[in-house]
Amino acid sequence: MATDQPAARRRYAARMPLEERREALLDAALRVLVRDGYGQLTISAIATEAGVTRPVVYDAYGGIDLLLHALLERTQQRASDAALALIPTGGTPVEIDRWLVEAADGLLQAVQADPETWTPVLGLTDGAPPAVRERIESTLVLLRKFVADVLRTNLDPGADLDVEVVAHSLVALVQEFARLLLSKPDEYPKERLLSAYAGMLALRRRTDHP
Repeated sequence: MATDQPAARRRYAARMPLEERREALLDAALRVLVRDGYGQLTISAIATEAGVTRPVVYDAYGGIDLLLHALLERTQQRASDAALALIPTGGTPVEIDRWLVEAADGLLQAVQADPETWTPVLGLTDGAPPAVRERIESTLVLLRKFVADVLRTNLDPGADLDVEVVAHSLVALVQEFARLLLSKPDEYPKERLLSAYAGMLALRRRTDHP
């Protein structure tokens, strides 16, 4: 005689405040994004990653477009805050070469501490749509401006130097260091990258003062 089996219970997400739920879903979305690329960032994938049902995601964000917008806002803010924290405020004087190395060190430390945030920011995530690339570029434009201001404040006024071009080059160089640190950490550890950077600055000094 067959015995009745209890019906499987539907899994429900644990209750939590809405803002806490939204942050948890953004964390899950970021993990999916870094692992699988933008093309796989779907409501279903996020729900599975977060261990919830699709309606939970829709209740929190309404759809993938709003969720992606919130994720981009948070990612951009975190990266910008970390980078701009390394910029001296209010025209504070610095010794340029020392500051350049310390700022590069600080940014690489931030990348190591939060690789999931920095992977899409550094363009290491597949399938980035135009809106993402525009956000990345807007962050870089702001960073280049601040670096140019530091150079302009602390270099000899008589120096024949295009600070905007130099700032663009410095930001691009550190950006590439950060990509190497994330994509090939065994081959390009932070110490190797910083040593090369300091060596380039020393070479510049020897070239400027034969």
